[in-house]
Amino acid sequence: MKEQSAMKLAWKNRALYVLLAPAIVFYVVFCYIPMYGITIAFKDFMLSKGVLASPWVGFDHFQTLFALDKFWSVFYNTFYINLLKIVWGFPAPLILALLLNEVRRMVFKRTVQTIIYLPYFISWVTIAGIVTAFLSVEDGLVNKIILSFGGEKVNFLMRSDLFRPLLVVTSIWKEAGWGTIIYFAAISSVPPELYEAAKIDGANRWKQMLHVTLPWIAPTISILLILNFGSMMTGGFDQVFNLYNLAVYETGDVIDTYMYRTGLVEGKFSLAAAVGLLLNVINFILLVTVDRISKKINGTGIY
Repeated sequence: MKEQSAMKLAWKNRALYVLLAPAIVFYVVFCYIPMYGITIAFKDFMLSKGVLASPWVGFDHFQTLFALDKFWSVFYNTFYINLLKIVWGFPAPLILALLLNEVRRMVFKRTVQTIIYLPYFISWVTIAGIVTAFLSVEDGLVNKIILSFGGEKVNFLMRSDLFRPLLVVTSIWKEAGWGTIIYFAAISSVPPELYEAAKIDGANRWKQMLHVTLPWIAPTISILLILNFGSMMTGGFDQVFNLYNLAVYETGDVIDTYMYRTGLVEGKFSLAAAVGLLLNVINFILLVTVDRISKKINGTGIY
């Protein structure tokens, strides 16, 4: 009887399943089937033999990886850069959404929303070109402003101590606008009665935000924070690859770019696969850990 009811329900909602089918096919073809390639992390992979015929070597590649000083350097860079992005970048869309929610002039509000959304739809290649043009030592706008105030030119893109802040700032500029969309959706679901009750109790706009808006969207904040920690060891290849250079390898080289050079440039496919597998395991552990902590604190999690 339950199977028949499930079949009837599925047939009743067949239009929704048809819409869902392309997404399911996409993930199966491009995400689940290629997961078999993970096995090359435990093999001495050779293109001439393929994945199946390549000999097994067990954990040899992981042992080699852990013995490399360069790996631990890029591991630290990846972790530290992503930690900076969470500390500074995660609150940015929330603050923007809360501030814009207090704006009552719709024309101004929509104009600001459009402006901050636009960078999200621009590729990192284009953004890297814009950043390079603005920070150019020869004729960059930023250096011209510094000179106009009597300062000296700064080669921002060649200074390793400035590269991490540059990654954080450009990430906020590109991603913050998109994050505000999620928070706006959550804020729009706040019942007006709560604001009216707060006004009756004498709460001003600031207190309404603290005691009504923030508690209501707290589950959304928790889920987004959990997902951010779930990609903690993902270095953001597009951003770093388009902005870094040899001068900033010490502080800017991350695991994603290291995998690119090791796997594609040097042809060490098995070693690169071992790196990728290790990072995904770490990301999974972080995701589960932060999710459980969130559930204990406020009862909100992703599963």
